[in-house]
Amino acid sequence: MKKIPDEDCSGEIAAACIGARLRVINRVITGVYDDAIRPFGMKISQANILVVASQLEAATPSKIGSILKMDRSTVSRNVERMKRKGWLRKAFATDDNRSHLLKVTRKGVKTLNDILPAWRSAQRETVKILGKETAGAIFEQGNKIMMSEF
Repeated sequence: MKKIPDEDCSGEIAAACIGARLRVINRVITGVYDDAIRPFGMKISQANILVVASQLEAATPSKIGSILKMDRSTVSRNVERMKRKGWLRKAFATDDNRSHLLKVTRKGVKTLNDILPAWRSAQRETVKILGKETAGAIFEQGNKIMMSEF
């Protein structure tokens, strides 16, 4: 039987964990965006998938997941919902009929256009919550991570 340490290290972790704080910030900011675009039947994770697929003109689910740092099951679950809503469609790649690309439909483009004012409002609210300097730093670091996958 393993011996349980005498010293409780939870205080150090509670006082210093950047990961925990980032998770809290992530939940708050995700809520801001989700609340803003919920009337359109969309979540920010789905909007991000649409944007990446649109920017690439067509992309595999794997590529989208790689850019957005989403696991395969999260991408798959969202893509299936988005196909049912008519925002994405499946197109087979020409070089390998086993793989497929995702393309944004006209309805998907229209939905992105429809959410734009609400998304802009969420952007402004996010900057208010984080502060301009912090929001800028997060944006820059996020860009470095995301753009390394393009």
